[in-house]
Amino acid sequence: MLEAALHGYVVAVSLILAIGAQNAFVLRQGIRREHVAAVVATCAISDAILIGAGVAGFGAVSGAVPWIGEAMRWAGVAFLLVYGALRFKAALLGGEALKPAAGGTVPLGRVLATCLLLTWANPHVYLDTVVLIGSISAQYAPHGLAFGIAAALGSLSFFAALGFGARLLAPLFARPQAWVVLEIVVGVTMWAIAATLAFG
Repeated sequence: MLEAALHGYVVAVSLILAIGAQNAFVLRQGIRREHVAAVVATCAISDAILIGAGVAGFGAVSGAVPWIGEAMRWAGVAFLLVYGALRFKAALLGGEALKPAAGGTVPLGRVLATCLLLTWANPHVYLDTVVLIGSISAQYAPHGLAFGIAAALGSLSFFAALGFGARLLAPLFARPQAWVVLEIVVGVTMWAIAATLAFG
């Protein structure tokens, strides 16, 4: 059981380590210090639900209904293109509009809606959590539950470190130019993921 739990934790962290749409958003919110706890909790709970579905065998069910994956793929492409364009627009605004806010200038509801869309409309999230973690957990039967719980804890610890650790970069992002660069990097990341989904 201990081996299953350890591998579940490592697998989850390694799968979400790469900077993607969700991670870039968490990083940006962490630097802005806006609703960080709510964003981290939303990402971690969403991952836990998806990991639970994967461990319970939802990967096999989704494989039997292939049109769901295709519909999600193009919905994800459209959303990532729009969100990337918004980041480029923010970069063009420059300086003042991108300064970290002390009290959170964006309403919590809008932040959580964006976070949920970046999580649930991203086919890569389903591939990593439902399909990959779900299939790997089957190798640790009858300790699949321990594997899944540890994987969910790995997701939680990663997002917490990313969201709350981002504030260490605050001195750097006190400079408006740094925010412009970050917005451009996030925009490029979103469009690159969209291109991968569309053509890969």
